[in-house]
Amino acid sequence: MRALLLSTLLATAPVAAIACPNWQGTPTYGDVQLSAGFLPDPHTVNLVAGGPNDLTKCGVGGAGFVATDPDYDVYWSDSTGSLTFSVSSAEDTVLLINAPDGSWLYNDDTNGLNPEIVVNKPQEGLYDIWVGSYDPTGYANAQLSVSEF
Repeated sequence: MRALLLSTLLATAPVAAIACPNWQGTPTYGDVQLSAGFLPDPHTVNLVAGGPNDLTKCGVGGAGFVATDPDYDVYWSDSTGSLTFSVSSAEDTVLLINAPDGSWLYNDDTNGLNPEIVVNKPQEGLYDIWVGSYDPTGYANAQLSVSEF
């Protein structure tokens, strides 16, 4: 009886949910379809980095704070060459990408305090992208660039 009561209490007790990046969410700053030879190169988008989700608690690798929904989506339709995703900001930012195969790519501080991820022979499909900050309440103006060079 005691075990049944305890399991019932645990099952109905309120639990604080841990919010994490949702690769199925609608991108906040839009999306683009790119293929080999796209112009202009780099393709850039201005955004605000950061969010309430602590990456150290989400199992996607890395540290920093990102939004729940992707900041930007890139639909890629070629599998040769390479793609470089980079961020430019006056603040310390991180870059998180969910690749078409469901794997998570993360980088911090490749170019000073700015992250960069190079994907050689990129898979065709959707790249969900988050640009994060190191302060859960701080946000930073940033520019995301996608390039073949």
